[in-house]
Order: sequence, then structure tokens, then C-alpha cells
Amino acid sequence: MTAPVSGHGGDLALAALRGYGITELFTLSGGHVFPFYDAAHRTGVRLVDVRHEQTAVFAAEAVAKLRQRPGLAVLTAGPGVTNGVSAITSAYFNGSPVVVLAGRAPQWRWGSGSLQEIDHVPIVASITRHAATVTATDQVPAQVQAAVATALTPHRGPVFLDFPLDVIFSPAEVEIAEPIPPAVVEPDLEEVAKAAALIGRAERPVIIAGSDVYTGGAVAALREAAESLRIPVYANGMGRGCLPPGHELAFSRSRRAAIKGADVVVVIGTPLDFRLNFGDFGEAQVVHVVDAPSQLARHVKPAASPAGDLRAILEALAEYTGLRADHAEWVADLRTAEDAARGLERDHLQADTDPIKPARVYGELRRILDPDAVIIGDGGDFVSYAGKYLEPGAPGCWLDPGPYGCLGTGLGYAMGARVTYPDRQICLLLGDGAAGFSLMDAESLVRQHLPVVIVVGNNGIWGLEKHPMKALYGYDVAADLQPGLRYDTVVRALGGAGEMVSKPADLGPALKRAFDSGVPYLVNVLTDPADAYPRSSNLA
Repeated sequence: MTAPVSGHGGDLALAALRGYGITELFTLSGGHVFPFYDAAHRTGVRLVDVRHEQTAVFAAEAVAKLRQRPGLAVLTAGPGVTNGVSAITSAYFNGSPVVVLAGRAPQWRWGSGSLQEIDHVPIVASITRHAATVTATDQVPAQVQAAVATALTPHRGPVFLDFPLDVIFSPAEVEIAEPIPPAVVEPDLEEVAKAAALIGRAERPVIIAGSDVYTGGAVAALREAAESLRIPVYANGMGRGCLPPGHELAFSRSRRAAIKGADVVVVIGTPLDFRLNFGDFGEAQVVHVVDAPSQLARHVKPAASPAGDLRAILEALAEYTGLRADHAEWVADLRTAEDAARGLERDHLQADTDPIKPARVYGELRRILDPDAVIIGDGGDFVSYAGKYLEPGAPGCWLDPGPYGCLGTGLGYAMGARVTYPDRQICLLLGDGAAGFSLMDAESLVRQHLPVVIVVGNNGIWGLEKHPMKALYGYDVAADLQPGLRYDTVVRALGGAGEMVSKPADLGPALKRAFDSGVPYLVNVLTDPADAYPRSSNLA
């Protein structure tokens, strides 16, 4: 079924996107993309503008992650696109279906030196699922729909289209087809059966669930498989919260003991990268479950690696009726280790020290955060502690930069989260180094009435670099920031609110004031620069 639509290229593009549920557009103003704004203004698409293009793309990625549908960023030509490159790359590494539409110098005088004339496509081709230039107005809807379908087809990722001025400003009347559904990647049933048999016979299996479990709509299927096979579950990324914290098979603190003792490690929906020791789990066999053949590990050979629709694979694992080992003792042992680890951390969460220990910040946040609060991490050591001590109470409540490790995601993610959830707590955890990338967009939050609580761990250093460099060389350089910098004053100057906290006893009241304020509010916590997060990842 088709429907006739007439208008300029911006009208046609947004009409094509409407069928995918897109209701908001993130951008930084530019003349090359005025028709997109005009179409949004006349059709009720929410237009949210920012102070740096990377924030627009990060905000669109947050919407894509949280809503499990495309997020839209519109970038003006030239530097508008290149300013968004790091954010597009993060979306590529995260498998986020972000649609980036950009302006472009006119094709009728291409090569004459028009303002911001550059061929964007080669720049973004390696960090997108699809990148192209739309060269005719009547082709806008078809190319937009095809690009979105590509973004949504596993393995998901960003897509890019740019539109020359003479294409996007020109009128056309075209028939717009129904949205193109994403292709379903059917798994190899023999490989699924092989994985099920390995897991079923394992005496000490462990599941590590990653972001693709959530983005692939496989949360319920993961829980069903874990409960059916009686396997303890650990999580990273947006896999956090797929099993609620109180679930008998949900674990987090005993992960090292679990991997050390496991005979089969089942990694679902996340790559075997540096976060998971590149898939080397000692003597344990590895089952790697991915959403598309392109995600199969090339550097290791798992014992089984089903590729395809994660929901279908997990449902098949749950239905396995073959030989099974009893995992009760294994689960009980891990629960003992888990409880012991939690007992040891109580003193850290309640530490009454001067300067403040980062763990104390999270001890206070655990008391005030709602189960469905969206927690956003943007930083190094400070955010690593968040990953250790904060547990999302529901799926889809955790946002971090992902494996690309790009600082500066925070303000954009917070913006996208607030647009998505007007009534939830949105808490951005920001290292003081990361604050330098995007704090100016606090003004964008203020101006557009998007309240967010920002908690800065202010230790005055690049902690993730300073401590290792000192250990390696006996000295450090280029690793110091201004101590005690007033990031709260910056946010107040931009129209928000904030305060500095230097005593542990003042943390709880300050956080309560922040969440009660209803405005962008920065709690600037002076933390101990000598405190280094105990890191175990092998980066290379």
C-alpha cells in the first residue's frame, strides 16, 4: 500500500521516517538542512537543538537504545558532519540504529567551491552500515526507508544520507510505500542444538549477557533460558537489568570467581573483546551467541556460536530437553561468593573520609535512585565504580559509551533519556575530565526544560591515565586538571542549578535537593585523587 506525498525533500524524508515511530529530531542549526526543520515544525516532530553536533548524535543514539527503534540526528554540511563523527562511530560500535541525515553543497555546481563543500560519504562509510548521497528529490523516501531498514537489521548500526541543497529544497510528489521491515536473521538450528547440548551437560556454566539482548527484544527469552537451564547470569552494557537484581540467578560481584570456576562460558549479545579478555576464559569452553554472522568472533574459535535472532536462539535453549547436569551446588557456591563480596563493600559505600571516596557517592545514590531511573555513565574511574556498585532495577535503564570508550556521550545521552522518559529520574555520572567535552550542553537542557541530575566526580586528574602512567614510569605528565574546579558554577551560569560537596555527610541532602529541583542540577563532588579503580581488563 502506498500514499501520495508532496513537498520539498525535507517533507518527503520525514514522511518516510514517520512509519518507523520517529517523533523527535536532534540537531544544531544549519542552513543546509532548513527543509528538515520546516517539515518537523509543520508536522509536530519535536525539534531539540544542541551546542555541538556530537551531542545531537549521542542524543539520537540514546533514544535508539532506550526505545529500541531508530533515533534521528540532522547535521548541517561540512563541519556539522565531521563534528558528529565520534558519536556516529560510538553508535557503530554499539550497534545502535541511528539515522543521520545531513546537508550537502549543491550538486549542480559541485567542484566550484561552495560553502562547506566536501564529500561526506567516504568519511563516514567505514563507521556506518550504509552511507550515500541522495541525488534526486523523488528518490528521497525510497532511499530513506531502505537506509532505516538497514539500520534496524541485525547487526544494527547507524546509517548516513546526505542531501545536496538542490535536492532537499526542491519539490516533488511521490508515492511513499509502507515501511520496509528489517530482515530477520534465522539461526542455524544445528548450531543452536550444539550450543544447547554443551550448556546442558556443563557442570558449572555461566551466562554473560550484553546489550544486544536488550536491543534485540530478547530480555524475556534470556530469563526463560536461564531459569530453564538453571544458569547464573552476569551482564554488561544494556544487558544490565535484564534479570532484576533480586532474581535468584542474577549475579554481579562474583564474576571473577564464576569465570575462574566455569567449565562453559556462554556470552550472549556482546563481542569477545577486551572487556571479556578477548574470549580467553582459561580451560572453559566458550559458547558465543550473536545476532548476525558478521558478529562471529574471528580471533578465537568458540565451541559453538549460533548466529541469528537472539530471541529465537534463547527460546530454543530454554526448550532443550536433552541431558542436563545439576547446577544447584554451583549456583549456591556463587551465591556465597556474591554475598561475601557484597559484605566486604559495605565499608566502602559508607566511607566517612576526607576527601570523599567515589564509592561513598554510590552508597548515597543507591538510597535515592528509583528502580526505573536511567543511569548514564560518562567517564573513567568514577564511572567504573558506578558499574560496580549501581544495579539497574529494570532492563533499558543503563547507558554507557560502550566498547569504543568515547568520552562526551553524557549530555547527549541524558538529553535523549529525558526526551524519552519525561517522568523518570535521569542521573548522569560524569567524570571531571569527561565534563570538558560537553558540559556546555547543560544550556541546551536548561533552555528546552529538560531536567537532569548531573553528579560530577571531581578528583582534578585524568585518573584512568595518571595512576597507570605513574606505575609504569614512576612519574606522570598531561594527567592533571584544576583541583576543585567549580563545574556547579558553570551550570548555574548557564541557567541551571548546582552545588559543591566536600564532606560525605553532605552528599545525601545535596542529591535530594538535585532530584527535587526540577531543573538541570549539577552536584560537584570533590573526590579523592589518590583513589584508583582496581582494573583487570587487558586493553590490548
